[in-house]
Amino acid sequence: MTKIYHNPRCSKSRQTLALLEEKNEEIEIVEYLKSSPSKTEITELVNMLGIPPIELIRRGETIYKEHYKGKELSDSEWIDAMVSNPILIERPIVVKNGKAAIGRPIEKVIEIL
Repeated sequence: MTKIYHNPRCSKSRQTLALLEEKNEEIEIVEYLKSSPSKTEITELVNMLGIPPIELIRRGETIYKEHYKGKELSDSEWIDAMVSNPILIERPIVVKNGKAAIGRPIEKVIEIL
C-alpha cells in the first residue's frame, strides 16, 4: 500500500497521484487539509523523510508569513504548528514500505516506489 498526503488543488500533488496510478500502486489517499495528521503522524513522516520539521513547512503560505516567519521554534512546536494548520505541510508526501518522499521534484517519489 502506498499512501499519499494529497491536496487536490495542488498541481504537483495531482501529478504525483497520476504517477502512482500509472505505476498501478495500491493507493491510500489522505486529503490532509480535510483530516489533519496527528502529531504522531507528522513526527513519523519527519523521521521517515530524515529532515527537521522546519523543512516540511511551506514558507510561502500566508499563515506562515503572518504567524511564524522569523520565529525560532523547537521541533515539537513546528510539528504542533502543522497539526493546527495543515496548510503549512509541504505536499505531496508519499509513503511506502517505511520510506517517505516529498514529490518536489517528482523523481524523489519514484526512488521509493
